[in-house]
Amino acid sequence: MIISKEKVLKALSTVEDPDLKKDLVTLGMIQDVVAEGNKLSFKVVLTTPACPLKELIKNNCEEALEKEFGSELELDITMTSNVTTVRDNAPLLPRVKNIIAIASGKGGVGKSTCSSNLAVALAATGAKVGLVDADISGPSIPTMFNVEAEQPAVKQEDGKNIIIPIEQYGVKLMSIGFLTPADSAVIWRGPMASSALKQFISDVEWGELDYLLIDLPPGTSDIHLTMVQTVPVTGAVIITTPQKVALADATKGLSMFKQPQINVPVLGVVENMAYFTPEELPDNKYYIFGKEGGQRLAKKFEVPFLGEIPIVQGIRESGDSGYPAVLKEGLTKEAFSDLAESLARQVAIRNADKNKTKVVKVNT
Repeated sequence: MIISKEKVLKALSTVEDPDLKKDLVTLGMIQDVVAEGNKLSFKVVLTTPACPLKELIKNNCEEALEKEFGSELELDITMTSNVTTVRDNAPLLPRVKNIIAIASGKGGVGKSTCSSNLAVALAATGAKVGLVDADISGPSIPTMFNVEAEQPAVKQEDGKNIIIPIEQYGVKLMSIGFLTPADSAVIWRGPMASSALKQFISDVEWGELDYLLIDLPPGTSDIHLTMVQTVPVTGAVIITTPQKVALADATKGLSMFKQPQINVPVLGVVENMAYFTPEELPDNKYYIFGKEGGQRLAKKFEVPFLGEIPIVQGIRESGDSGYPAVLKEGLTKEAFSDLAESLARQVAIRNADKNKTKVVKVNT
């Protein structure tokens, strides 16, 4: 049988991306098809390097081609990725594909811990990742990345000072903690804090990024409005713990993004401190803050539930030592890696399904 490019594409048009619900050919994910005799090679370009369905898609391609051309076929399939975006031609951060807000209704739910580990987990898959610490009065990212003593370099570009972000564990970082003495309080009114965030977005050399995570302060403050008024945000992630008091505040945070005048897609809810597992009893789960509160919140607002993170001593130790838990083998690495995959999938689904997010115009 003669293997032609047309026949190959026809066979592969029966293979669907499980998340995007369209076939690989229609999605433009099949590239560089080369057929010689019974040898066939091509690339499958996934929507993220963090795709958890990579092997499933590859196996489905093999089955479809063997059905069409027989089992004598010699296949060479290269699985690669190109993170999708709806931020083409953006005036600010033009080379950043996706801007993701990490928010919570209240403090103390582990938002910065989740942001740090998510950023490192995404970078570990091969994605280009940046993280903005937008909590001006309580910056914790420098501690969590063990770069408290670092100071970013500054260069001149067209008569303007451009800050070069600190890089650690494959993630580009920017925080007010790099620019102020560690022991001093940052006592700024809202407009000053908002101005600092604008600088972190427009005056930092972020370069080419697949994901820029913005770790927001608790609540729904000036900082949140400044962010959505400065850049079109791809989507927001809500961090909560399972108990009622945290869920009540997380509901407000989630509602803010869903308001018609803001209208930022909610990529999903993360339930942090979902259960406690002692190291010596790895099979035991103690639901000390309640059970499945984050899942109920996601269901109520009809948004994805991205996953749950246990409360274990190792996560606290990693935050203090500045070596993120996702870099250590074990339960927490698994949990944060799964969370990063879930987030990457929701970004790809959002980019395929929805229109561009617009810069918000709010009368204040």
